[in-house]
Amino acid sequence: MTDTAPGGRPRRRPPRRGARPVRGQRTHRRYLVRRWAVIGTMLVITGVVSVVFFTPVFGANTVDVLGTTELTADEVRAAAAIEPGTPLARLDTDEVARRVRQLPRVGSVDVRRSFPASVEVIITERTPVVFVQRDDGAHLLDAAGVDYSTLRAAPPGLPRLDAGGDQAARAATSVLASIPAQLTKQVTAVSANTATDIRLTLADSRVVKWGDAENAPRKAAVLAALLTQKGKTFDVAAPDFPTIS
Repeated sequence: MTDTAPGGRPRRRPPRRGARPVRGQRTHRRYLVRRWAVIGTMLVITGVVSVVFFTPVFGANTVDVLGTTELTADEVRAAAAIEPGTPLARLDTDEVARRVRQLPRVGSVDVRRSFPASVEVIITERTPVVFVQRDDGAHLLDAAGVDYSTLRAAPPGLPRLDAGGDQAARAATSVLASIPAQLTKQVTAVSANTATDIRLTLADSRVVKWGDAENAPRKAAVLAALLTQKGKTFDVAAPDFPTIS
């Protein structure tokens, strides 16, 4: 209901005290809905983060070990030292890998989270290419010249190494790791007085003067052709000028 103001213009009555315009009520209601939606979303996110990072729901309940041959899965698990229930999101995989690499037989290791509740530890064990005979037994060396295990007797078919030092040993093992398997099977002994004076003794007692560890594929190819000829000593130290004596 309106009154007539002077001049004939209608005069609106002022709204009653305590009354809120309809448009204002809708705006306020939308504001409350958005506010509670944001709060609800934050609570959900907080809950999810808490479950993932601070509870064992997504924890390391099992540790699966892959790639072992000589090592046992329990030995690897013990070295990994992963506390059961440790949240996967907080697991330091680099630190776990570092602990597993302390096992002498481990050449490389890869640690992966496997949600929802397990960890995979994938290892590659060292492979022996030669052995060094010492007073306490046969020391196994891998392609990098790492002495990682000692046995009473060397595995059958593994060449024996006599080296004049660690550098010479590493050069010799790198040669054996880079030549074709067919040639490796013929090698029964390796000598390396220095890193540049490597010699291979074959099963038929023939000797190969290899020289240094450089150009191994080229030397192996040249040697394969030379071995078809008669001789006791085959020199491929300079593969472009090989000799037989």
